[in-house]
Amino acid sequence: MVEGLRKISDYKWELSADYKDGMKVPGIVFADEELLNLAMRDKALEQVANVAFLPGIVYRSLAMPDIHWGYGFPIGGVAAFAEDGVVSPGGVGFDISCGVRLVRTNLEEGDVRPGLRGLLALMARNVPKGLGKRGSIRTPEQLLRKVFTGGARAVLGMGYGREEDLEGTEWGGNYPGADPDRVSPRAYERGKDQLGTLGSGNHFVEVQVVEKIFLPDVAREFGLSEGQVTVMIHSGSRGVGHQICTDYLQVMDHAVKRAGIDIPDRQLACAPLGSKEASDYMAALACAGNYAIGNRQALMHWVRHSFEQHFGSSERKLGMDLLYDVSHNIARMETHEVDGRRVELCVHRKGATASFPAGHPDIPPAFKDIGQPVIIPGDMGTHSYVLVGSEIAMKESFGSTCHGAGRTMSRSKAKKTIRGSELRARLESEGIIVMSEKDSLLAEEAPEAYKDVSRVVDICEGAGLSRKVAMMKPMGVLKG
Repeated sequence: MVEGLRKISDYKWELSADYKDGMKVPGIVFADEELLNLAMRDKALEQVANVAFLPGIVYRSLAMPDIHWGYGFPIGGVAAFAEDGVVSPGGVGFDISCGVRLVRTNLEEGDVRPGLRGLLALMARNVPKGLGKRGSIRTPEQLLRKVFTGGARAVLGMGYGREEDLEGTEWGGNYPGADPDRVSPRAYERGKDQLGTLGSGNHFVEVQVVEKIFLPDVAREFGLSEGQVTVMIHSGSRGVGHQICTDYLQVMDHAVKRAGIDIPDRQLACAPLGSKEASDYMAALACAGNYAIGNRQALMHWVRHSFEQHFGSSERKLGMDLLYDVSHNIARMETHEVDGRRVELCVHRKGATASFPAGHPDIPPAFKDIGQPVIIPGDMGTHSYVLVGSEIAMKESFGSTCHGAGRTMSRSKAKKTIRGSELRARLESEGIIVMSEKDSLLAEEAPEAYKDVSRVVDICEGAGLSRKVAMMKPMGVLKG
């Protein structure tokens, strides 16, 4: 075991502030022994320690059980900063506001299974996907500016979706504080005509069936039941978010030097909260967040349209209502209790999901009495989950939980060790139809390249960060 690392409980480990000279706070890793060893093996634990160097960090540098090596911050990292602290693009990542939305239906597995391949083929035609893929929604700069400020509401105004979709979207579908003037011309160019596109990598549209209910009362409030078909959409801000992160990493590199901030890793480039650099980044970050939410709104429209074509019925009659949409790569201002005082903090979640309890002011009215839905995607051949936020998370992790399984194998290694065609055949033998542009891209996202998502979710529940509500198994997967 690493010196300076001690076990607090079966699912919680503390990394002493003495682990590295310069750490301002200890680190906390939510994991069991096996997942902790994986974090040490890929040096993600070093990144937990490095984040603890940043000025103004509050309480602890945190890591969820799906932790793995990332840019600057580990993926699965959570950190909060007081008014004398900083904001760091590395604490959000390149795919700003990457997230998931879950669509309910009133269909059951028997309604969908016989014609599933045809349904997926329709979605493959209707949903633009792949690296750099442009879509059918034309977005000149003037329209992009509206999406940057209006998010899902702006996309709704373009005719993609219905008003009640906003009731099931984080922040009502619109991140506050966006300023399109803080977005570079290159980001505008990269975002042009990409609205409503899936992208590549680990992004997907998945047709699922609810296999198990853990909390019947909560599941009933969420509109979930065993045997019900759901659709999960996982995508982000496409080229917009990547470019905004790239642009502001350069800005922050200068800001660090000007402010005299000592960081152990250049990838932790940051700027003091309240500075022009930090304010500009937060305004651009909100633009990318709104683009991502709007992107998933448009993707849901194409999914609904595919179901309508396939079943010859309206999506309303098919019960295709949005349960929730939540981002897992974001930094935003939130109020939390620290040392008995309510303070405003800049909370970074990189590969982590908000897990707010009943009564929290930042969750939509529909969930005020039950708690925020937390949507955890699997990886093609594995289950996905719906969880619910908890009070313990507010005390332990700034209201945060995991975001997925977390990689154990790099994409390049996966491509070398896994044959995409064999993976496709294996999944089909298990009753999972996969449609993907290239078999090589399929290999990158093989289940064996990831941790066991069920184990990750169990650890989060064991640590009290969230509670399991429902488990879904995949039936058909559309990949970029």
